[in-house]
Amino acid sequence: MQLIVYILLYPLLFLISILPFRLLYIFSDFIYFMVYRVIGYRKKVVRENLAMALPHLSTEERKNIEKKFYSHMCDMFLEMIKTMTISRKEMEKRYKFINLDVYMDLEKKKKSIALLCAHYASYEWVISMNYHITFKGYGIYKRISNKYFDKLVHDIRSKFKATLITTKDTISTIEQNQKDGILGIYGFASDQSPKSSIKSHWSTFMGIETPIHVGAEIISKRLDMNVVFLKTKKVKRGYYEATLEVMSEDAKSIPNFEISDAFIRKVEEQIYEAPEYYLWTHKRWKHKKEI
Repeated sequence: MQLIVYILLYPLLFLISILPFRLLYIFSDFIYFMVYRVIGYRKKVVRENLAMALPHLSTEERKNIEKKFYSHMCDMFLEMIKTMTISRKEMEKRYKFINLDVYMDLEKKKKSIALLCAHYASYEWVISMNYHITFKGYGIYKRISNKYFDKLVHDIRSKFKATLITTKDTISTIEQNQKDGILGIYGFASDQSPKSSIKSHWSTFMGIETPIHVGAEIISKRLDMNVVFLKTKKVKRGYYEATLEVMSEDAKSIPNFEISDAFIRKVEEQIYEAPEYYLWTHKRWKHKKEI
């Protein structure tokens, strides 16, 4: 059944990927109408998240953000498909790194790097960073249940010289690379909700007490990795700029959870600047702290 679904959908995905951007965004407008106006995909979740995270805004202001978010989400989904056939020249024109020198200075330290980013703007196109770096690039992801689509994602990332590792294989892969002397940069999108447990680290995110991911910090401390934050800004439709900020060059010396808390503060800053580009369809604040 998985193969049948793949065979049926792949030609459509490929046809979408070869559309000129002008036509791609016309199609995105149609998808937006269907997803937002007709289907109402996760509209309740989005509204609840916006109300919790941005209570200082009026209902009308949040409604405006909601519409812009759905439009951006549809653009981003089609941009992800476009990645199948996009050229390097086109990618570098549309996703620009403003201060790569900051990252290149970290490479000179000869230590592996944890790159922290959020599900914000075009987080999928971050993989184009591999065009510019010398360290081996790894993206951490959750395996897709359909093995054929999972392979497709791997093939697309390989085109950008990126290697995917699952969340379960992250620690073992980094540890083995350290033993083998392989310097790598590992991408952690650590802003979404972790599994809640007694051992969770609780912080505030958008003013709401919630558990946050600390895996990137723990690994960085254990294996003496440098830590950098990647901030993406949407300049206009289909165009993005990324800046890099060093968070730590000596993670072991920083008190526990300070790096994770600082990361969440940086994500908040992005959201407050332009909330319509955050991924609001995820139930980010579903866990409540037990008293």
